[in-house]
Parts: sequence; structure tokens; C-alpha cells
Amino acid sequence: MKLRTAIIDDEPIALEKLRKYVEKVPFLELSGAYQSGTEAISDLLNNSVDLIVTDIRMPDLSGIDLINSLPSPPMIIFTTAYSEYAVESYRFSAVDYLLKPYSFADFQRAAGKAMERMKPSAPVSAAQPTSPEESIFVKVDYRFIRVDLKSIRYIKGYGEYLQLFVDSSPTPLVTLSSFSAISDKLSPNFLQVHRSYIVNMDRVALIMRNRITMDCETVISVGDSYKAALSSYLTDHSVGVNSRKIDPST
Repeated sequence: MKLRTAIIDDEPIALEKLRKYVEKVPFLELSGAYQSGTEAISDLLNNSVDLIVTDIRMPDLSGIDLINSLPSPPMIIFTTAYSEYAVESYRFSAVDYLLKPYSFADFQRAAGKAMERMKPSAPVSAAQPTSPEESIFVKVDYRFIRVDLKSIRYIKGYGEYLQLFVDSSPTPLVTLSSFSAISDKLSPNFLQVHRSYIVNMDRVALIMRNRITMDCETVISVGDSYKAALSSYLTDHSVGVNSRKIDPST
């Protein structure tokens, strides 16, 4: 399977670089190369693609405005020389965000993420159905993705959005929601430990000195307002302690 890919950049040199990168990735197929959003919009409205790689800051029609103009946007990889646009890219659950100058290795890694998203999820066995209490549907762009609660490692709040870090996706699932909206749908083993984090306590590797280690790459600090709740949880779920209350800062 190849991903039909449209590339957009108002700089001719950058556009040619993108063209060469797409041609070097075996699972990408170039469907069109455009020097502006206005040049691309007509083709994109009339011809479906799987992936758009677009610069953000362009005259007339920016990459953000271009994606907003599409009724059902495909997967997006944003490129830009301006790091302040990173936050904006999360609104669209972008596959990746490449800061110029980026290398072929950077581009190939982002393309690989897009290919992973296109892979169909493994079907649920009829003999072992997943009950509604064990999963939720997460709206990502125009799709509703079923996610097993046990596969969620942790959830990060990002402005008006949530990022769900799950086993089944190499990149977080981004949805327009809030902690208060999702908390009612989570099982009791999920605990908010910071104003920006909810963690699946079943996936925690280590807690020490107000720091929660999820894995070798992810360490989350415990917020002052959440230490008491964490202490109560640890008291109810720990052995080898003598005190009635556990202090997570020790």
C-alpha cells in the first residue's frame, strides 16, 4: 500500500527537497506538488489524498488555513521554520511537526508514523469481546477510534485538547476534550497527579520523591494539589509500609 501524498511549500528549493524525499520513501506516492495553498486547494477538494505535507507560513493561504478549508482533512505533516507554530499543529492531530531545516531521516520518521496510522487495528476476537466498561471511543479529527482503557499509559492536557498516549499508536491521540469530561469514563486505576496529567497507575513503574516514572523516557512530576490523592491511593495499594499514610515525596 502506498500513501498518496501532496506537498506544499512556497519556497521552490524547499518544495524540490520535499519532492526528492517523497520519491525516496517507497511507500509514498506523490500526487501533487504546489507552491501555495491557493494552488493546492482546488485539487485537494476534488481529489482525495492520504497525506499532506505542508509548510505553515505561506502568503495568501497558510498551511493552517488550508487544512481548515478541507471538509475531511487527511493525515497532516506540518513543516515550518517557526517553532511557535508547534502548539497550533496539535489542533489537527498532526502526524508530525518538522522544524526546518529537517533531514531526510526526520522526514522518513514522520512518514513512518503516517504509515503506522494507516494500518488497520487488529479485529477483536468474537470469543473475547471488549465490554463497554473496558474501552472508550476517542474522536480524532473525523474518526472515532476505539481505545482499550488498559492500553492508555497516561493522558496529557494541552490547552483545550487532550493527548492520549496509548500502546496502539506511535504518536498520541489528540482530541478536543477536557479532564472533567474524560474522567467519568475512566476506570478507578486512573489518577490525576498534576493539573496536566492523568496516569494509569497500572502502568507506573516507579514513584519516588514526587516523581512518577512511566518508562525510561517519561517521568511526570506530582503537583502539590494532587499529593494527598496519590498518598491515599498508595496507602490502599501498597505493602511493606508501617504508616497509615504514605508520603510520595519520600
